[in-house]
Amino acid sequence: MKSVCVLGDGQLGRMLKQAGEPLGIHVYPVGLDILPASIPYQDCIITAEIERWPDTPFTQILASHQAFINRDIFPIIADRLTQKQLFDSLHLPTAKWFVLNSQDDWSARFNQLGERLIVKRRVGGYDGRGQWRVKQDSISQVPIDAYQTSIVEESIAFDGEMSLIGARNYAGDTVFYPLTHNLHQDGILNMSVVFPDVDNTLQQQAQTMLSTIMNKLNYIGVMAMECFVVGDKLLINELAPRVHNSGHWTQNGASISQFELHLRAILGLPLPMPNVFAPSVMVNLIGTKYDINWLSIALVHLHWYQKEVRAGRKVGHLNLTHQNHQVLYNALQQLIPLLPANYLTAITWAQAKLAQ
Repeated sequence: MKSVCVLGDGQLGRMLKQAGEPLGIHVYPVGLDILPASIPYQDCIITAEIERWPDTPFTQILASHQAFINRDIFPIIADRLTQKQLFDSLHLPTAKWFVLNSQDDWSARFNQLGERLIVKRRVGGYDGRGQWRVKQDSISQVPIDAYQTSIVEESIAFDGEMSLIGARNYAGDTVFYPLTHNLHQDGILNMSVVFPDVDNTLQQQAQTMLSTIMNKLNYIGVMAMECFVVGDKLLINELAPRVHNSGHWTQNGASISQFELHLRAILGLPLPMPNVFAPSVMVNLIGTKYDINWLSIALVHLHWYQKEVRAGRKVGHLNLTHQNHQVLYNALQQLIPLLPANYLTAITWAQAKLAQ
């Protein structure tokens, strides 16, 4: 069994390492401090936990390694311009968009896209960073260095946000989890809710779209696709060529987690369709201090990242899974006094999903 090097040593790399251990797979997350002599990297499969990994002499060696899976795909997806061009070339639905070259573009862009626009840096920027919501009276908030390095999109009046996590192997076989309902606050994923049985029309739309992308790119491994729900249609918002925050519920709510699924795909191991046996809720812990009382709730699975707690920083997540919607609803109710007050909106949203 080959070992795996992961470019990046954040929480996703850590969870890939955890997923490999029961299978006897050595996974080595690579950050700034690791020494090449400590890893048998010459014989490893190389993957990445993030589109922009730490830049060191060692990561440069890994990035040029002949066994770096999806090496030529990362630049395409990491740049929002080439990602949008990919959607258009495949005739996949996404928000209308243009490049933002200069301040002289604004009049045309408002005419083309409407009165509310979203500016996104082409490279970098995530969890709401590097993005600006703009009206005609607020274009001054867009920094000068965003011009010629950003795209501008129409603002979508969506009914909801969903993501699809799927995987593809070397034979071109694909497997998928059910669509996940997501709630973002301040551009950061706050909570996810998933059900074993979802709207089949939306599920098939999403699987067709993500399959089309993965097949076109000859992609191997787990990929996440974030979408807006508009009526009975999906619009693709963004892709992530890796395991994804909105798939964390799979650690406790599926027979195979997204982290194990990614390792299986890139190592050529069997890739059965994961079984999702019950509804699940994932609560992102954002800038939240560790509270041992979370463990007093029987359904809570705590995943703590051992990171310094800072405002806006993802420091862990809670997974809750149960076949009975009411039991899940009640567990979320128990969490309310154990989380900051700004979680009330997200918990209420999740409870409403469970009550439907």
